[in-house]
Amino acid sequence: MSARFDAFVMFAEMRTGSNHLEESLNTLSDVTSHGEVFNPSFIGTHNGRELFGIDIAARERDPLPLLDRIVDQPGLTGLRFFHDHDPRVLDRLLDDPRIGKVVLTRNPLDSYVSLAIASQTGQWRLTNPKMAKSAKATFVGSDFDALIVRQRQFRDRIQRHLQLSGQGAFWIGYDDIGDLDVLNGLAAFLGSGDRLTEVPGKLKRQNPGEVEDKLENPDQMRAHLATLDPFLLSRSVNAEPVRGPAIPTLMAAADSPLLALPLPGGPDDAVRDWLTALDGVAPTEGMTQKQLRPWMRKTKNFVSFAVVRHPLARAHDAFRTLLSAKGPQANNLRRILTNQHAVDLDGSGSDAFLGFLKFLKANLNGQSSLPVAREWASQSALLAGQAQTVLAQRIIREGEAQRELDRLAELAEKPSPVFALPDRDLLTDISTEEIEDACVDAYRRDFLAFGFKRWKNA
Repeated sequence: MSARFDAFVMFAEMRTGSNHLEESLNTLSDVTSHGEVFNPSFIGTHNGRELFGIDIAARERDPLPLLDRIVDQPGLTGLRFFHDHDPRVLDRLLDDPRIGKVVLTRNPLDSYVSLAIASQTGQWRLTNPKMAKSAKATFVGSDFDALIVRQRQFRDRIQRHLQLSGQGAFWIGYDDIGDLDVLNGLAAFLGSGDRLTEVPGKLKRQNPGEVEDKLENPDQMRAHLATLDPFLLSRSVNAEPVRGPAIPTLMAAADSPLLALPLPGGPDDAVRDWLTALDGVAPTEGMTQKQLRPWMRKTKNFVSFAVVRHPLARAHDAFRTLLSAKGPQANNLRRILTNQHAVDLDGSGSDAFLGFLKFLKANLNGQSSLPVAREWASQSALLAGQAQTVLAQRIIREGEAQRELDRLAELAEKPSPVFALPDRDLLTDISTEEIEDACVDAYRRDFLAFGFKRWKNA
């Protein structure tokens, strides 16, 4: 056992070189890393179903016994942990000073392009260069921005927790994972008595070359990168919470002094259409904080507003999206809900939706290994995050939106367009007392915060 640490955790992200670094650590005679132990889809390695006699079902009920098993193993044992792994484990990992912390980072643009190519080719590891698959990725600005936010929030949380608890970490960049001296420095930091004589060469670097040569649309990438604020000059130091503001989603009316705060899973399209009809021009979207502040200064007496959706309607939209979504990520989510949360997605519409609502209660209460998606997070939590940048001066329930928006149009001295509410018939047809109860259980915070009635009384 290491005299310094009982175990270690490697904080990383997909396509940052964590497999390569883990292979190097596992070459040390007294170190064993068990992979992505708390990945919601598997244990340790792809298709891994159990570790130390604990299977996925047992880990789902309580992940901490598995962490205890890892810590109690002889020698120096460890694991890899990403931002979308079981959130119930993170505080325990960060709190324990006997668990060494390794933070692996990589240029986020390289990670983004590598991830896009791997998703396209299906090749996630390369051991034989002759088997390398090549493809060009398409740069999507919103996807890249989302990756930046996820990685920054995760890294900031780790750094702040270590600062508050007086702990240190070994920070290593992707470009250094092939440096023998740095790897042996990491071995010394962890307390290993062994040292490497060469860098293991089983895993090969995928997609070498210039980033622009790997993209179908490098011009769009360059244009988008020019709008970003990589040094966060417009952000107050350490002011961003875990559920941070989503400034690019804001809608600033083209002519009227109105600023809409859309919420994921809400009536975004209807709000956009209303603002467009009000001014005859589509609202401005995609702003950065640096662009938002001048708009707020020059737009005197502006009104910011958010249209909140009834929790049952919002959950039902998330459920329908879950059923219809395509691709491996959607298939994996459906598989997890079926296998680990007993959601019968092949059952009747009411039964399947009821199972989904029960999953949401567990997920929102921190009893699930899946992170809380923004599309079904509580709207009160989303607005609290948005409030770090701009407060919603008006919070409008969707069912009362026409009346309240008429008042905002009057303030702008313009006739109010029709606000098109989504159809309610499909949800009304399958809604039952049990479904209503399950929704209140899952979203009690939103029912209390926004004064929602039960669906059939709304």
